[in-house]
Amino acid sequence: MAMALLTSCKNDMETIRKLDYTDTLPGLTAKDVEIIYSENAKIQMKLESPLLVNHDIEGPVLIFPEGFTVFFYDSLLNLQSTITADYGISHEKTKIMEARYNVVVDNLEKGEQLNTEELFWDRGKEIIYSDKFVKITTDEQVITGDGLYSQQPFNEIEIRNPKGLIEIKEEPD
Repeated sequence: MAMALLTSCKNDMETIRKLDYTDTLPGLTAKDVEIIYSENAKIQMKLESPLLVNHDIEGPVLIFPEGFTVFFYDSLLNLQSTITADYGISHEKTKIMEARYNVVVDNLEKGEQLNTEELFWDRGKEIIYSDKFVKITTDEQVITGDGLYSQQPFNEIEIRNPKGLIEIKEEPD
């Protein structure tokens, strides 16, 4: 006597949807990247990085694990300022970029340099801020503080708890 046992599997779509699956592979990796940001066909800034990793966890996130440099231009394409850092994250959904580790901002128009370990740039609101220790160096002075706030492109800076010798120039009567 011969017996046969046949079984079948059925995928329950609801059960499949409930599985918590996280893809740990990046969506995109690129080397020697140059990203141009423009508005009304005018270049506002350029970002360069040796490595870009794109994740889409909670919206697109661009990670620059080997650092980056951002170049800011005026309407005539004159370079106004730069930001460099050893590590960066750009949250594309919120338009907030984080610069971390050895962050340096050079304001070429004013001859100022900012050094800090963490800096946030909100591209939507066009503001730059930090609540970490900051140091601003000019030809005449060095000012330190516990954080800063500035409108893009870094022309006027508010420093929290500023310290240092600050020269105040009197205007003629």
